[in-house]
Order: sequence, then C-alpha cells, then structure tokens
Amino acid sequence: MKKVIFTDSAPAAVGPYSQAIQLGDFLFCSGQIAINPATNEVLKGDVKAQAEQVMKNIKAVLNAGGLDFSHIVKTTIFLTDMNDFAAVNEVYGRHFVGEPPARSTVAVSGLPKGVNVEIEVLAHRG
Repeated sequence: MKKVIFTDSAPAAVGPYSQAIQLGDFLFCSGQIAINPATNEVLKGDVKAQAEQVMKNIKAVLNAGGLDFSHIVKTTIFLTDMNDFAAVNEVYGRHFVGEPPARSTVAVSGLPKGVNVEIEVLAHRG
C-alpha cells in the first residue's frame, strides 16, 4: 500500500503531486527545486547555491521517510544549461560517500519558477 510522505522542512508541492510516495521499501521522491521551505520563495543565487538548496530539500524529504542519502539508488538531474554540469556535480558529489547512486543528467529548455536545476531521487530501504 502506498503512503504519502510530507514534511514542512521541504517546500510544499506547487501542483497536484506529493513530495514523496513510499511503496514497500521504496521511496519515490518528486523533483526538488531551489525553494526555501521557510519562505516558500525561490532561492536567488547561482546554480551552486540553488543546488545546495535542492540537496537540503531532498535530505528533508528523505528524513521524513526515515531514510538518508545512503539509501538513494537512482537520481535524475535536470539542468537548463549543461555548462552548469561541473558546478552542480561538485555540490551533488559532496552528499554521497562511498558508492554513489545511478544517475542521469538531462538538459531541458526550462524548469518550474525559472530555476536552473531540479533533482529527483529514488531511494530504497535496505
């Protein structure tokens, strides 16, 4: 049976979706963008600052599901500019010690609220 995961420590959904859905030992997390959950405003700053906020938001959703970064098995990174790949990779890489998850990185023409990066994750309790 699926269970909706929600936390005030991550941005509320900006549409008809859940922050995450737990199904068995899997946690399917919606993409996170650089919204500060305290203000519900997009973080102003460069792509590295945005990526830091995204990772904080992911951590909050994972924690709400009783998991952490070590449980992530797959990520997808969406960038509006592939020239930002190295900067985002630097921030992203600091959150994975040991064996990093599988990952895809995709260039897109635009993201919600005009942000430069969005990251979604799939985690597994086990």
